[in-house]
Amino acid sequence: MNMTETINIEQLWHILKKNLLMILSLAAVFAIGSALITYFLITPKYQASTQILVNQKEQQGQIQVQEVQTNLQLINTYNEIIKTPAILDKVIDNLKLEGESANLASKVNVTNQQQSQVINVTVTDVEQAEAVKIVNEISKVFQDEIENIMNVDNVSILTKAEKSEDPTPVSPKPLVNIAIAFILGALLGLAIAFLREFLDKSVKNEEDVAQHIGLPVLGSIPAFKQK
Repeated sequence: MNMTETINIEQLWHILKKNLLMILSLAAVFAIGSALITYFLITPKYQASTQILVNQKEQQGQIQVQEVQTNLQLINTYNEIIKTPAILDKVIDNLKLEGESANLASKVNVTNQQQSQVINVTVTDVEQAEAVKIVNEISKVFQDEIENIMNVDNVSILTKAEKSEDPTPVSPKPLVNIAIAFILGALLGLAIAFLREFLDKSVKNEEDVAQHIGLPVLGSIPAFKQK
């Protein structure tokens, strides 16, 4: 490490130390603001999930390996069908929900593991009981209607969603939001501190004089307090 690097590091440390209170204050303000928004302005959302197993029609009481491969290829089709009006309109009618199928589809997420015939259906809602009711009804309607849509009559609901006594919202995540806000506040404080330091051209001490004129300081006049 050469002299220039040592001076730069010392300057950076000096800037940080001089503006530490401002940096921490900004970080604290951001964290408190994030906490207030998270707890009082953002509506918590809950999730409920079910699992569905879909097979083609059985032939002679057996499911052949080739049929399993066909089922795997059709999984993406089933995933799309679940979110179509053919399924969701009936769910809305059965549960007497407000809104159209497009609004309900925005709450529904359908996934499956690779090389798996199990479909995971998840519903997100501001009320956990409502999410449970909707996702179970989607599974039931899909089970009833898929035979009319495609050549499938072997649909099993593996797991039903259950209402929890003490549900945990999936969003917002208070600790994550507060931590991110604290870091952003600290970074903003650092940026302001360095910007203010680099834009400030005033001379405050002997080191500033030497830095500006490039010559050593031979002496200085101390400040006297008036009596």
